[in-house]
Amino acid sequence: MMDRSESDSRSLLRRLRDTLATPGGAQDRLDHITHLIADSMRTQVCSIYLFRDPETLELCATEGLKPESVHQTRMRLGEGLVGRVARTGKSINTGDAPSAPGFRYMPETGEEIYSSFLGVPIQRVGEKLGVLVVQSKEAREFSEDEVYGLEVVAMVIAEMTELGAFVGNDDGIGAAHRFPVMFKGATGQEGAAEGHVWLHEPRVVVTNPVGDDPETERHRLERAIEALRAQIDEMLANSATMDKEHRSVLETYRMLANSRGWMRRMSEDIGLGLSAEASVEKEQSTARARLEQSGDAYLRERLNDLDDLSNRLLRILTGQGSDTGAELPANPVLIARNIGPAELLEYGRKLAGVVLEEGSVGSHAAIVARALSIPLVIHASRITTEALNGDQILVDGDQGVVHLRPEESVAKAFRDKIAMQAEAQKRYADLRDKPAIDKSGQEIRLLMNAGLMADLPSLESSGADGVGLFRTELQFLTRTRVPRRDELAAIYARVMDAAHGKRLHFRTLDIGSDKVLPYMKPQDEPNPAMGWRAVRVGLDKRGVLQMQLQALLRAANGRPLSVMFPFVATESEFYAARDELFRQRDREAALGRTVPETLSVGAMLETPSLAYAPDRFFEACDFISIGGNDLKQFFFAADRENERVRRRYDTLDDAFLTFLEHVIRRCEAGNTPLSFCGEDAGRPIEALTFAALGIRKLSMRPASIGPVKHLILRANLVDLRAEIDAARAKGIANLRETVTRYLAGL
Repeated sequence: MMDRSESDSRSLLRRLRDTLATPGGAQDRLDHITHLIADSMRTQVCSIYLFRDPETLELCATEGLKPESVHQTRMRLGEGLVGRVARTGKSINTGDAPSAPGFRYMPETGEEIYSSFLGVPIQRVGEKLGVLVVQSKEAREFSEDEVYGLEVVAMVIAEMTELGAFVGNDDGIGAAHRFPVMFKGATGQEGAAEGHVWLHEPRVVVTNPVGDDPETERHRLERAIEALRAQIDEMLANSATMDKEHRSVLETYRMLANSRGWMRRMSEDIGLGLSAEASVEKEQSTARARLEQSGDAYLRERLNDLDDLSNRLLRILTGQGSDTGAELPANPVLIARNIGPAELLEYGRKLAGVVLEEGSVGSHAAIVARALSIPLVIHASRITTEALNGDQILVDGDQGVVHLRPEESVAKAFRDKIAMQAEAQKRYADLRDKPAIDKSGQEIRLLMNAGLMADLPSLESSGADGVGLFRTELQFLTRTRVPRRDELAAIYARVMDAAHGKRLHFRTLDIGSDKVLPYMKPQDEPNPAMGWRAVRVGLDKRGVLQMQLQALLRAANGRPLSVMFPFVATESEFYAARDELFRQRDREAALGRTVPETLSVGAMLETPSLAYAPDRFFEACDFISIGGNDLKQFFFAADRENERVRRRYDTLDDAFLTFLEHVIRRCEAGNTPLSFCGEDAGRPIEALTFAALGIRKLSMRPASIGPVKHLILRANLVDLRAEIDAARAKGIANLRETVTRYLAGL
C-alpha cells in the first residue's frame, strides 16, 4: 500500500517522471502510468479519465478494466462517482461503490466486480483536468495515507498533462493549450482585434514536479518562504501612506505566509516525493477546490489572497518573475483575471485588445479601454488558465466573443470583418468636415466622449463638433492618493488647449457604484448603483468637490467653461452643487484670479425622477445631458451589470421613447439645450431614432461619429418621425423593426 513508507511514494513518483522522459506515444505513457500506480497500490484497477471537453470526461487509460472501453466510455460532468469527483474537486472513497450516491453502472468496462473505489481529482490551480481512480475487489475503504498519496500522484499527472505528456497523434487525446477554444463573454468596449496573447500575470510552469532529495526541496521551500515573508514585511514597512483596507490585505498575507499548517502540509508533500514547486501548487489547488465550494463569501474572497501569495512563492522558487525581460508580442492582447486602471494605462495604446475574466461594463478597466478605443471583452471565464503567452487570439468586442488559437477558417472570416470595418472607416473619413444635416435640412450636432489627453486628437480626426462628456474621474482612479488641485488644473488646462476652442463639457467626479477610488474605502451597500455615488459623494465630501471646481476654474483662465453634475435626482441637489460652483468662482475672483468669461452649468439626467422636476429647474439649467446608460437601467429596473436582464429591454421600446419625448418637451418649454450621452448615442439606428424624436445633440465614442453621420446624411428625419408615429398608432410596442425597415428603403 502507499502508506508503507515515504520512500515507496518517492519511488513511484520517480518512475512516473521517468515515464515522461521515455520516448513513445501519449497512449503508451498513459497505459504505463496506470500499470505503475495499480502495482504500487496493489489494486486490481487504475484508470485515468481526462476531459474531452468542459462537460465530458473520457476514459483514456486503464489497468484492470476492459481494454475496449478506453476512449469509448464517456460521462457528463457530475455523472457517476467519477463525474462527482470532477465536479466537486473532492475525493470519493468508498468500500461499496455500487451503493454510493450517484453511482453509475457502466457495463462496457467490466467494473461491476470491484467493490472498493477511490477517485481523486486531477487538477491544477483551479483548472480541472480529469480524475484518477483505483479500484479493488476487496470491500474496504482506503486509508487516509493512501488517499493522500494518490492525491500527490494526481498532482504529478496534472503537471505532466500541463507539460503535454499525453498529447500525440496516435490517440487523439486532448490537452489544454493545444486546440481552438471560443469564449463567450460580454462586451466591455466595442471593436475587433487580432493579435497575440500577453498574460498580465503569466502562469508559472512547474517543469520539475518530482523532487529527488526531500531535504534539498524542504531547504529550497524554507528559503523561498523566508524571502516571501521579507517581501511582505517590506511592503508593510512602507505602508504608512496606505489606507486601512490595503494594509489589512498585507496583514492577511503575512498571516498566511506564517501559517504553520501551510508549511507542514507542503513539507509532507515533499516527503512523499513532490518538488518544492509542486507542493506549493498542490496545496493551492486543494485549498481552491475547498474554498470554491464554500457558501461563505468571506472565505471565497480569500481565494484571491491565496492565489496571489502562492504565485509569489512560485515565482521566487522558479525565477519566473515579472523581471524576466520578456517583451510584448506583436499586436498584444492583454489577458487578465482583472486589472486596475493605472496598470492598463501603463500598457496604453500598445495593446490591440483586452480580455478579462471578471470586470464590468462600468468598471475602471472598461472606462480606460473606452478612452483608449481598445476592444474589451469581460466575463471570459477561465481564459487565464487556457491561454499561453504568444497564442493567436481574436477579440470581437461587438459580440463579446474571443477565439483563442482559432482555426484558419474562423481567422479568415474575422479578418474579412476587420477589413470591411476598415474600409467603412475610410469612407467615413471623407465625411469628417461635413455637417450632419439630414435630407429635410435638420442639423444634428455630433459630440465625442473623452477622459484622457490621448482622446483629444480624435476631435479633429473624427470630425466631432466638441466634447459632450469629459470624464474627470480617470485622473482620480489612476492614482494612489487624491490628486492635488494644481495637478488637476494643469491637466484640465492642457485638455482645453487641445480642444482648440471647441466646447468641452466637464463632468465632475463620478465615483461610487463600481467606480471606487483606490484610496477610498468601499461602501458596504446592498445596491451600490443606487447608493452613495457621483454628486451625492461630492455634496457630502465638500472638500473634494471644492478642490475639483477650483481646478476647473483655474484651468479655464478666462475661457468659457461648461460643468455638469452627474446623477442628479432632485432639483435641490443641482442647486446645491451649482451654488458651490458659484461660490468657488466668486472666491477665485476675490483672490484676483481670472474667472471664466462664461460659465455654463448643467445636469445629467440619469434618474427618471429628474424628468418630473418643476419648470424652474429646467429654466435654471444651462443645458441637460441625458445619461442613457444609467437612465435605461433605472427606467427598466434592469441592472446593466446583470447579463440575465440587461439585454432583455430595448432602447427602442415605445415606453422608453415616450419618456424621452417627455424630457424633450420639458427642455423645449424651458428653452434648455438637450443632448443624449451614452452607448446608445453611438449606435446608428438608436441615434437616428433619437434625432427623429427631436434630440439635436448626441455624444458618443469617436469611432461611432462616422457611422452615425453617414446615416443621418442619407435619412429624412421628418419621414422617419412619420413612420414612427404611424407604427405607434397601430399599437406597435417596439419601434426597432419600423426604423430598420425605413433604413432598408434608403
